[in-house]
Parts: sequence; structure tokens; C-alpha cells
Amino acid sequence: MLVYGGSVRQARPGELLEALRARLRAWNALPPGLPRHAALVGLLVDAGSLAQGVLDADFARRGQEDEVGPLGPASLAPSLALARALRRSWEAGCATQPSVPEVCLAALERERLPERVGLSVPEGFAYYALYPEQYLEAARGWSPAPPVLVVGIRGIGTSLASVVAAARALDDVPLTLRPGGPPFQRVCRLGPVLEQELRALAARAQVAIVDEGPGLSGSTFGAVADALEERGVAPERLCFFPSHAGAPGPMASERHRARWGRARRRWCDFESLFLREGPERAPRLARWCEDLTGRALDALEDLGGGAWRQVVLPDAREWPAVHVEQERRKYRLRAERGVFLLKFAGLGARGEQRWRRARQLAEAGLAPPVEGLRHGFLVHRWLGDARPLSRDALPPKAPGLARVGEYLGFRARHLPVREQERGASLELLLEMARRNTSLALGEALAGKLLSDGARHLAALQREVRRVETDNKPHAWEWLALPDGRLLKADAVDHHDAHDLVGCQDIAWDVVGASVELGLDAEGEAWLARRVERVAGRALSPALRAFYRPCYLAFQLGHHVLAASALEARLPEEGARLREAGARYARRLGALLLRPAPTWA
Repeated sequence: MLVYGGSVRQARPGELLEALRARLRAWNALPPGLPRHAALVGLLVDAGSLAQGVLDADFARRGQEDEVGPLGPASLAPSLALARALRRSWEAGCATQPSVPEVCLAALERERLPERVGLSVPEGFAYYALYPEQYLEAARGWSPAPPVLVVGIRGIGTSLASVVAAARALDDVPLTLRPGGPPFQRVCRLGPVLEQELRALAARAQVAIVDEGPGLSGSTFGAVADALEERGVAPERLCFFPSHAGAPGPMASERHRARWGRARRRWCDFESLFLREGPERAPRLARWCEDLTGRALDALEDLGGGAWRQVVLPDAREWPAVHVEQERRKYRLRAERGVFLLKFAGLGARGEQRWRRARQLAEAGLAPPVEGLRHGFLVHRWLGDARPLSRDALPPKAPGLARVGEYLGFRARHLPVREQERGASLELLLEMARRNTSLALGEALAGKLLSDGARHLAALQREVRRVETDNKPHAWEWLALPDGRLLKADAVDHHDAHDLVGCQDIAWDVVGASVELGLDAEGEAWLARRVERVAGRALSPALRAFYRPCYLAFQLGHHVLAASALEARLPEEGARLREAGARYARRLGALLLRPAPTWA
């Protein structure tokens, strides 16, 4: 099934450096405290992304080969300087004011940089509440004898390797590598000079390999370890720094699985660092928010991983199917000033952007009110009297359906995007729909989908006006209040998620709302007219017709893949996901069996 896609943003490194310098200058003037510490983490994230982009461009120029050169030390110098400051700030409880001299950017500014670079999303920082501070703690008890080599795996490993090097007070910048090849069979390709240097170090170096993961196969970690062992580094001198304690997933090779089981590994999980309560102190996450919430009165209640369903839908028969491993971290906090929801929004610029979007939607009266952003977590008031919407609660022309139209129209009018790469092309959506349909319903229906759609793509493309679509219009995401108002929960980041859809025309959300809220043709047409009125522009009926099989095929693929990932460990969750996938498959099949062309 085709569901996920790697998001790469094109940028000019000169402009990124200029922006980094300006932000560094402003940060150096901030007073001590959590906001300064959080801003430092944001600088580290962006410096690591810049280094990833520059080094990946050099990697591509060399024919997909990592090699020694001046760009490595120059690109990593800012990250290492920022990581050293992060260590000082963290160890002092954010109460110091360490500075980072702008000269750390000078070496990279002197290099001849490519015109444009591609920046990949550091997924742990963006989606999964992975904090650099966890790697500071993981490295605290690691005391290798010199010489020490820290190897980061690009992309997020660029920043994290700098943190490990700073934690051990190493002088040299880390080495970074980009394993390539098929997703479950990664390999490293090294240039001759790097090859020689590694062989010279092999007999005596202690080596840290740093990245997030491991994932389904652990092949990225495994590829780097393979490369080092093949050049003479003994397995017992490797130490892995992953983001969790688990083993590689079911696609791991026997060699990599066996190595992982006996290897030295160091990690620090989120719970022990940010949620553990001291004898007389609330956990760190609660303390971060005290200026907004007052002191915590109780332990944080974990609502992630689908646990929120137990709170808002007490009858388990009403629980929707969710991919529990991909939900954002979220916690309910009972504090002196009330009850609050703390939800991870992203570190650095990503969290700040989502905070601005949450405020904008709340001020328009379309989404729950938001109190603030505290080091990656949005702080919302808990709406205890709100209830998720029922699928059959919105007949055509109902006030609630009008509210859905106002919300979608607001997004269409006020949240436009100009970068085409922020969303899947129509060609990619069609390929996704064809592949998922073929796997679920057979090649005959998939072929009909392709033949109906391919000849219309050029005309349809002219109809697309990309916006920050909601992409999550399911019934349980709409909150009905006692006074009749309807608010859209979880409204800030699904256009920027870990999948291939991204930003689309608002017609995508109209189709999605129609599917998820059980609207018939009359109801969808009424909703589309309401959106048009608020948006101030017409919606293309042909584009809506094109999006319909694509939306169904995407949801089908998402639920089937989630079921495959979870059913062995969580059979009840797997069954819900399989059932939901089957519902989307039935609707898709019925749509494609119609005699008329799907989007003519």
C-alpha cells in the first residue's frame, strides 16, 4: 500500500544561514528560562537541517557517496556549538545564559555552497516528541576511552550526533553518513579518503552510532554498523544511540537483529525524563506549563495512543480505529487553574507555526481555545462538556453542517500555500489510488481508475488551489458543545504529517467530510456551496470527483497498513483497523463499478 511519502523542502542555503545568524543574535539577548532554552533547541534543529541539506547535496554531487571534505566540519560546527550551549542550559535547569558566538557560522559561510538544497523533515522533532535532551541524558553514563568517533545518520542524526558529542565534551565534529538503497536493505558507500581514515581508526576507536529508530527493519543503523565492521571496527567497540528501547521491526535481517540483541545501546525515554515525578516536584512537562495552568494537582494522564477514547467515548463499541503508534503525545493535566490538554506540536519553528495556526483558528471561533506553547507542547483548556460528533448528526442544511462549511471555507480563504511541493501532485495521488486499489480490489478496477483519470490530469491541475487542508475530517474530530457550537479539534498539522497527501485544494476536505460524515450527494453539494460562499471562489466539481477515489484509496491503505503493524501485538486494535479498511474498500469498489467515468 502506498500511504507515506518523504517531504523534502527546497531552500537556498545562503538565505538559511542569514536567517540562522539573525535568530542566533536575537537568542543571545534573551534572558534565562524555558523560552530561551526552547529557542536554543529550535536553533539546533534548524542548524542540523541546514547541515543535512548541504551534506546531502555534496553526497549527490559525488555520485551517492560520502567522502571527507571541508563541508563536513564547516556544516557541523554550528550544530556542535549549539549542542554545547544546550548541555550547559539543560544541566543548569535552564537558569543560565550560555552564549553561542556567531563565529560558529563563519566556516560554512566561507564555503562554496550549492544554489539550492533539499531539507528533509526531522520526523522525531516534528511528530513524535523526540527531544535532543534525551540524548544528553543517554550519553551521560557513556565514558569511552579515546579516540572516540561519533557517527550521525543523516538527516535527524546530524543534530543528535552533535548532542552526543557535546555531552562527552568532544572537540571534533561528528561524522555523518547517508545510507542508501531499498528501505529495508540500506548500504553505505564511502569515498577513498574516508575509507582510509576509517581503516586507520578501526583498531582503536570507540564509535557511537546516533539516529532515531530503529524502525521496521533497523537497516539504517545496520548499514552504518556493517560499514564500520567491514573496515575493521570490532563489534564490541560500537555503541548505538537509538530513540527507544525496542528492537528492529519484523523486516530486520537476521544479521542486524542478532547484532542489535548483543550490542551496547544507550537511550533515554520521554517518560522517564519528562513525566517522572520527584519526591516533592511535579514532572518537568507539568512544570513547563505552570505559568499558564498553576501547579499540578494530580499526575499527568496519558491520552495518547488512542487512550483518549476511554475518556470521551466510554462505550468501546463506539471507538474509532486509530493508528495508536502515530498519534501525537497528549496529556490531561488537572491543575490549580483548571483542567488542561497538553499536546505535542513540534520543536522549534514547527511548533511555533502550529501555535500560530491554533491561535488563528481559535480566534475565529472554529477550534478549541489555546493558552500557549511550552517547549513543543500546545496548552489547551480541556473542554469537559464537549462530545465527539456522531456520523448521523448532520443532515443536509443542518446548522452543524453549515459550521463545517464555514470552517473549510475559512481554511480555503485564509490558509493558502504557494509551494507546490507541500502536497502530493495529482499524478502521485492517482498512482497511490491505483496501487492501493490493485492490492485491495484487483487490477481490473485499478486499471479503470487509471484509464479514467490519466487523460484528465492536465485540465484538473489547472483547477488546484493548494491550501493547508485539514486532512482529518472524521466525525470524532468535531466537538459538539452544549450551546450548539461545533469546534474542529486536531486542526493544525495534518497537512504537514507523516504521509504523502500534504496540502491540497479544499475540495479534498469537502470530499473527506462527505465520506466521514455520511453525506449523500445532496449533502455534499450543499456543503460545497457553503464552502464556496465563505472561501470566495468556486470549487471544481471535476476535482471533487477526482479526489473521491483518491481519498477512499488513501484511507484504505492507511488502515490496512496500520492493521498490519499492530494486529500481532494489539489484536483488538488490528481488528478495528481491518474493519475500517474493509469499509473504505467497499465504498471504493462501488464507486469504481459505476458505468460513467469517475470524474468526467
